[in-house]
Amino acid sequence: MARVNAVSYHETLWSDLFPGNQLTMQCMQQAVLAVESSFELASEARKRTLYRLDGGSGTDENLRWLLARGYQLLAKGFSGKRAKALAAHVARWDVYDDQSWLGWVEPTFDLGRPIQVVVKRRLHKGKLKHSYYVTTLSFPSKRALMDRYNQRGGAEIEQFRADKEGLHLSSRRKRNLAAQKALILLTDLAHNLLADFHSRALVDSRFADWGLKRIVRDLLAVPGRLYFRSGQLKRIELLASHPYAVELIICLERFCSDRFGNRNGSCLHGLCQTE
Repeated sequence: MARVNAVSYHETLWSDLFPGNQLTMQCMQQAVLAVESSFELASEARKRTLYRLDGGSGTDENLRWLLARGYQLLAKGFSGKRAKALAAHVARWDVYDDQSWLGWVEPTFDLGRPIQVVVKRRLHKGKLKHSYYVTTLSFPSKRALMDRYNQRGGAEIEQFRADKEGLHLSSRRKRNLAAQKALILLTDLAHNLLADFHSRALVDSRFADWGLKRIVRDLLAVPGRLYFRSGQLKRIELLASHPYAVELIICLERFCSDRFGNRNGSCLHGLCQTE
């Protein structure tokens, strides 16, 4: 499974399912084209769009392809042999943290556009390991470059785990590939609806740091009733004795007002609690 996510809002921009023997590097271009199409990114917009990629996508072919399409780039290179060879040309190593050092180096390869290259040397189990990082941006220091790289999205850790635990993605499996893809897309829909709810309703509440699992299991399970009139939600009642009821009422009122309040007079008029 491959996924592109928006870090600030924790929304899924694109997902697809691939055979288990297909590597990340083989999925990247399809993912970029899908996101490009969704956002209708013209050439000027692509010049202002930065892709931060880990080593799994950092082949020369992928990097050249991204740069040819006009994107900005901050990526870890795929080749361990090249990283070791580049390290031999570093004139000065500066400390980055307790077990790693950084050094500028002139690129020995051509990606079709001007790039900066930094090599990272780290101590791992008593041995020195090397990796290299490529960027089209201009950074004032090696540390600034590496700090920016480390801010890349963490979909594998954050969203995959959240969907597996909170939305039970791993426990609902289909044998047919098309059916499994449909399940993933439905999970994406649920994920993004909850991300929207979190950003609009929970951001300034005691639930602001809650993940998907706790929101689904504890918050959305508060007993209550919904009242509709002419197809519009007009009233919510929550069980007053529930410990989250009072604050959840405030969150729901904020969400309904923000999300629907200015659309054809569909503002939620009343919220109360009931035993």
